[in-house]
Amino acid sequence: MPTRRFIQCDVFTPQPTLGNALAVVVDGDGMTEQEMQRLAAWTNLAETTFMLPPADPRADYRLRIFSPVREMPFAGHPTLGSCAAWLHCGGQPRQAGRVLQECGIGIVEIDIGNPTQPAFTAPPTRIRAMSDENRAAICAELDIAADKILDTAELDNGPVFQALQLDCAASVLALDSSRVRWPAFKSIGFIGAHSPDAECQYEVRHLAPSSGMSEDPITGSLNAALAHWMQVEGRLPQAVSVAQGTAIGRHGRVAIDPVDRHNVKIGGQTHILIDGEITL
Repeated sequence: MPTRRFIQCDVFTPQPTLGNALAVVVDGDGMTEQEMQRLAAWTNLAETTFMLPPADPRADYRLRIFSPVREMPFAGHPTLGSCAAWLHCGGQPRQAGRVLQECGIGIVEIDIGNPTQPAFTAPPTRIRAMSDENRAAICAELDIAADKILDTAELDNGPVFQALQLDCAASVLALDSSRVRWPAFKSIGFIGAHSPDAECQYEVRHLAPSSGMSEDPITGSLNAALAHWMQVEGRLPQAVSVAQGTAIGRHGRVAIDPVDRHNVKIGGQTHILIDGEITL
């Protein structure tokens, strides 16, 4: 059986083991989709990625991303973590200072100018009104009072999120994630503002029963979608810091930087914790 380079890293945290873990098969060439999905179920992490030669001549590498139950067209922490793993293993970008990743949604640009906190350019987000049915079901299941909700939307940047902005971070942290179950609920994102003197400006949670867990520790794709939503509505005038994972004992930190009226960068730290080989 072939041996492949295997990395396990921790993404979106300044403190190793308190972020979102990611498994990376650095050389996934020749693996079948069934083999990839089986390994992702075995690692039992939020995502496992497989690096392949690019099909698009612009790209530095191609990435396939799997949760324990399905393949994903894009995800944020696998993007930053896989990029860090690729660089750690000697990858050299075609253009200095940026890596171009090919994945299910196309090309994603990763700015590596700041080596301690790389940032990907958030892919476009389709913003739609959340249906009255979805809003009512989410509020009933999680016991959210109507006066706690400031805004809602359905956000799609590959993954699709039912997004709710609540009145404050405390309301976000008070939610009981164990109350949502697949298949009635798939992917729900919450954001609420902290007090002005807090370390981070916002608290985010991602209740994701469809991924095989009740709550995702730190979610780059959700933060990217929320950032675009806030930007379109004029609520993101400057760079902000987001905390995520607090309710489940993680110390996730996501940097959101609005580059211009249409583009946002999503950054965070990655730590390589395991560097070895896997026999498949």
